Amino acid sequence: MAVSYKELGLVSTTDLFKKAVEGGYAIPAYNFNNLEQMQAILQACVETKSPVILQVSSGARKYANSTLLRNMARGAVEYVKELGCEIPIVLHLDHGDTFELCKDCIDNGFSSVMIDGSHHSYEENVALTKKVVEYAHAHGVAVEGELGVLAGVEDDVVAEHHTYTRPEEVEDFVKRTGVDSLAISIGTSHGATKFKPEQCTRNADGVLVPPTIRFDILEEIEKRIPGFPIVLHGSSSVPQEEVATINKYGGKMKDAIGIPEEWLRRAAKSAVCKINIDSDGRLAMTAAIRKVFVENPGEFDPRKYLGPARDALKQLYMHKNINVLGSAQKA
Repeated sequence: MAVSYKELGLVSTTDLFKKAVEGGYAIPAYNFNNLEQMQAILQACVETKSPVILQVSSGARKYANSTLLRNMARGAVEYVKELGCEIPIVLHLDHGDTFELCKDCIDNGFSSVMIDGSHHSYEENVALTKKVVEYAHAHGVAVEGELGVLAGVEDDVVAEHHTYTRPEEVEDFVKRTGVDSLAISIGTSHGATKFKPEQCTRNADGVLVPPTIRFDILEEIEKRIPGFPIVLHGSSSVPQEEVATINKYGGKMKDAIGIPEEWLRRAAKSAVCKINIDSDGRLAMTAAIRKVFVENPGEFDPRKYLGPARDALKQLYMHKNINVLGSAQKA
């Protein structure tokens, strides 16, 4: 039996995005696969009074089960009430690639879905996105589309090379599909391995800085569809301290540089009103777990290593809300 997102106490992105564009901040879109990740996300957003988008990938649905995820989202609304702050919560499908997947999520209480038709031809992308929009809007659900291709690996999403979004296509795409927001490609990429050190230069402080992302494309898109909600995927910054901790305690993370946080703050002040962050959270949790295993090799209680992992993730996301996205105190 179909379940409306309103029955779960969730909200749509429509009003949230409007406020974010006008207020010069971006709403955090954090992926979760298990209880500890959800706890960390909600605790961080309650303590910073930030709205939040809980993201579920197709890989997460396979891993955690769609029914359990839906009921976790229902519990999330009650959980934040217990924490003392009723923040707006969106349940969003990340990188849905078929109409059937998007429909199933809508029927199971998601308040927002992404249909990623960027791997198809332009016309096929338009047709698929429009089909999802028509079904979603009939149920009051918002839809995110995508133009351009991000390189990298994230769950089932794999692309060796990126293709920048073409500004001259965005007006036609938005008009013909009716999407509520648009994910664009301006040089960010999925996964932890975004830029290799040899691709980067050192700034005055000796910090490695990757090749710049294409703010000129973002600015041109803003001119063509003024005020329209824009989304950035692949926006993890790959904290070097987390990479160092992982390797210190037995890991073998490759050298990689992420998106500088000051660039994300700049983007958040534009029409970019949703920024996706996943890999940074995975790094923080993995670093905390590895540290426990090395320092306490006899530990076998999952709460004793997942607890520190949850706490590390919470601190990371509080930092993102306050210092990077600007979403703190916006709930």
